[in-house]
Amino acid sequence: MVRLKLIFLLITLLLSSKSTIGKEEEFSEALLLRPLPDRKVLAHFHFESKVPPTHTHGRHHHLFPKSIYQLVHKFRIREMELSFTQGRWNYEQWGGYDPIASNNAKPPGVELWAVFDVPQDQVDASWKNLTHALSGLFCASVNFLESSTAYAAPQWSFRSVVGNLRYGTLPREAVCTENLTPWLKLLPCRDKAGIAALMDRPSIYRGFYHSQRLHLISDEFSLAASSSGVVLEQTLTTVLQPNSFGTSSNSFDGSIVQPSWSLSSLFGRKVSERCSLSKSSNVYVHLDKNLVSKLKTLWKKDGISDDVDVTSEGSWKNPSFEMSIPPARVIKEVYTSSKEEKSILCEFSIENYSQSRPFDLGFRWKLPVLWSSHLAPLHASRFLMGSGNERGAIAISLKATGMNDNTQSATSSEGRCFLRVNIFQVVPWYVKVYYHTLKIFLDGHAKSTADIVEKMRVSPSEDKVSPGLMEITLRLACDVNSATLTLEFDKGFLHIDEYPPDANQGFDIPSAVISFPEFKTSLHLVEDSSANTLPILSKLQDESPVLSYTEVLLVPLTTPDFSMPYNVITITCTVFALYFGSLLNALRRRAGEEERLLKSKASKGTGRLTLLVSKLSAKLRGKPWNPPSPASSSSSSFLSSKLIIKVIIIACIAAGWQYFSE
Repeated sequence: MVRLKLIFLLITLLLSSKSTIGKEEEFSEALLLRPLPDRKVLAHFHFESKVPPTHTHGRHHHLFPKSIYQLVHKFRIREMELSFTQGRWNYEQWGGYDPIASNNAKPPGVELWAVFDVPQDQVDASWKNLTHALSGLFCASVNFLESSTAYAAPQWSFRSVVGNLRYGTLPREAVCTENLTPWLKLLPCRDKAGIAALMDRPSIYRGFYHSQRLHLISDEFSLAASSSGVVLEQTLTTVLQPNSFGTSSNSFDGSIVQPSWSLSSLFGRKVSERCSLSKSSNVYVHLDKNLVSKLKTLWKKDGISDDVDVTSEGSWKNPSFEMSIPPARVIKEVYTSSKEEKSILCEFSIENYSQSRPFDLGFRWKLPVLWSSHLAPLHASRFLMGSGNERGAIAISLKATGMNDNTQSATSSEGRCFLRVNIFQVVPWYVKVYYHTLKIFLDGHAKSTADIVEKMRVSPSEDKVSPGLMEITLRLACDVNSATLTLEFDKGFLHIDEYPPDANQGFDIPSAVISFPEFKTSLHLVEDSSANTLPILSKLQDESPVLSYTEVLLVPLTTPDFSMPYNVITITCTVFALYFGSLLNALRRRAGEEERLLKSKASKGTGRLTLLVSKLSAKLRGKPWNPPSPASSSSSSFLSSKLIIKVIIIACIAAGWQYFSE
């Protein structure tokens, strides 16, 4: 019987091992570099960790971070994203219609949203516990999002998940190295080896924009055979100003050449070796399709062929720029339309580099090139109107970017071209928005909301309970140049305990999210085996919705005089101290003992030398000598001095009372 049990156990182990073949833990790292039109460089670090489902692989892992795995199972997280951002993404210069901008351009501060696989009545409790866990894990104030006044539950304007989604932001949260260090500890090699070794703290934080992001997808609680387990994606996106080297600062025909750069000039470090636990370690240089189009235009003016890529003497160069290391391969984008240019990805592998031969990619411009990034159909901005501390208005402005080629994806109804725009906005409870005052202006002319608004959901704020939420879908004509929405609001009053330490600075209204549901962005790369196996390439090929974040608004509220309680307490305590001190002194004073004390002091102070001097002076003046009465003189002088002190104290109290009363 025991042998049969052992045989059955061996068979089950063999079957389970066969089922887990091809489903092992994986980790990959990549870095994407892209020149920007405003003489800056975009650096996008991408790390991805995968772990198979628990029911086939078990609970013990070698690469996947244990803390994240415990979060998934404790709070039953289906999807989660947490970002720490410093600065604001410049949509006009850095682009808004590409996968990097749509997925990694985040609002300032902290943004957290999560989808839970729990019953509806347990979502809020799971959210509160998750915020506390993330706060301790990343050394941040994420736990401030536990309050019901700090998060909202969007339905369709932000994500398509209904009911179990929670969203919250902290616009004023400061981002520093104590948030980056726990984020790096989730990597198998941390920042000791591989591409993560480039993350020099001063280089990262001196950039114009910096955003570290953690995105988690889990189907651990699905019993389907095709379950993929848990996928953890960590990205760090930063925009840096390169320190010019070589001849990059020279001018050419009056135009300034773009600054050249290298890994060592951007980050102050080189890649010495790959992370030994990584499945792939690659560096990519991305040339935007608008840049490629501009380069081909310059080449045609000089009579050069379109397909120019020369590899010689260990470098890769063409008439416009040169790279110090030849790429392992060049990946071109594929389009169905022949009018559009193809963006280019140059891939560099760091597997063959070591500490004696580190990887240091250099990019040097030869000619001045001016181009523009690919923009979203509409550029969104938000501002405040009105003055005073009683009421005001919020305005959301949408302006056409002139990207006419994007309108081909807009919907058509009755022969007319329309563009749908989703607006998602969360307003704190102390900003009391009147949603019935919604006004819409198209090209400066007022329009009826019934003609423009296709769908709208409003959740008014409740004092000290929940914030205000607005989800709205606009249907705009494709030829509209500008659209403006205005909402009036009143400013509420807070309890003195609810004011932050810097209340006079103002209160923040989180960024609004503007999305275009009918516009998807992705890179259509050449189909090969590596494009599907490398996580960063597959991520660039996935279609993602085009969205953008507006500015954070700063609303000044009526604030009390916080020094007034202090002044009242101090003057009151001073008056009471003087009163009770004088009263106790008068009650405890004994006249007989004071007179004896004064006589003893006078007798001690009147010596023979003093008497002799007084007698001598009387004889010289020719007057009779009278012995002094020390007790009476000393007591009178003592009483007169006390009287003067009391008068001075009373005068000071009267002057202080007059000053503070005014």
